[in-house]
Amino acid sequence: MRIGELSRRTGVHERLLRYYEEQNLLRPERRPSGYREYIEADVDTVRRIRSLLAAGLSTASIATILPCLRDDGERLVPTCPDLLADLAEERKRITKAITDLKASRAALDDVIAAAPADVAARATRP
Repeated sequence: MRIGELSRRTGVHERLLRYYEEQNLLRPERRPSGYREYIEADVDTVRRIRSLLAAGLSTASIATILPCLRDDGERLVPTCPDLLADLAEERKRITKAITDLKASRAALDDVIAAAPADVAARATRP
């Protein structure tokens, strides 16, 4: 299938599919005309990529772990023992980012709460 068909079937813009190829996440064959030729399995690969991006992983991380994942229909399943340690590290990184963002939000809440009543009243006027 060509890139337009893959885009339609996955809901991913063609430009993003080309980016996935640049990041070695997809490896389509090339026709003599230069057109990319995707196979049926690439539909599932794009869905895996989207799931992993939604989980907060970078494309560099995805490129290393994608070969060690399979889809059992409901979820992604790791198939390489070393992958679990890598995923645990990614989870720690995400947890730290969440903790840092919560601290930032709390600091902003403190600043907002410290506003004098007249300033707060002017801020809420249309």
